[in-house]
Amino acid sequence: MTEELLTRIAEALERLAPPAAPIADLTAHPAYYWDGRTAHAVEDFAPADFDLLSGIDAQKDMLLENTRRHMAGHPAHDVLLWGSRGTGKSASVSAVVGKLRREGADIALMQCSADQLASLPVLFRLLRGAGRPFILFIDDLSFDEGAAGDTARMLRSLLDGGASARPANVRLYVTSNRRHIVSRHMSEQDDPINKRDVVDDKLALSDRFGLSLGFHAMDQDTYLAVVEGYARHYGLPFDGKDAVYWATVRGSRSGRVAWQYVTELAGREGRSIRRGE
Repeated sequence: MTEELLTRIAEALERLAPPAAPIADLTAHPAYYWDGRTAHAVEDFAPADFDLLSGIDAQKDMLLENTRRHMAGHPAHDVLLWGSRGTGKSASVSAVVGKLRREGADIALMQCSADQLASLPVLFRLLRGAGRPFILFIDDLSFDEGAAGDTARMLRSLLDGGASARPANVRLYVTSNRRHIVSRHMSEQDDPINKRDVVDDKLALSDRFGLSLGFHAMDQDTYLAVVEGYARHYGLPFDGKDAVYWATVRGSRSGRVAWQYVTELAGREGRSIRRGE
């Protein structure tokens, strides 16, 4: 085999498996995302204003207190934020980091998609030496029937301890539409073999989170209060009947729907707004 042929084979292999991109400086940025191989800085980190998130005051207070403890190096929990779509789970995670950074804290957000869970031990080794506290954010985590076993158990072991466990400067903040993350079916109750073990195994993952915060659908008064708070902050006109009509057409009331309505108001007024301002 000639040297020229070997060179061509090597070049072809490099194209098939390109080297990982350089790892972003883990001490320099407020937010990052992990792609399973390396960490990238988020160039335009603009979380929602924590104080403007309304209708979830109790959840916000507990999340803020837990994050302050983690930032200070005190005992703090991994957090599961569960509940209805659009109720502020994801917004609260990024917003609490933004709030603490505006107060001068050196804390950072690292987002990892649910399909990259197998690479978390690699990420943990990188973050262990970063010299600053991190919130590892996994958004919209759930395990469907038949796909939960090994990955869910691996995540449990990372939370429990051991050689690959998350380091002390990292806490996991996970959002899910399901309170127990893993789907459950009535058929489980009819399983004649170890039916209690089947259910307990599926509940075990959510039990690993020391703090579990429920986010629920808004009633009309709470929804209107959220819209009015946004409108007042941005100097936009507020019409309660129009806001209710908007939610009725959408078929739901939530913090997300409220923000979408405020975006609509700003568009009508020819105004430019950003949630983090």
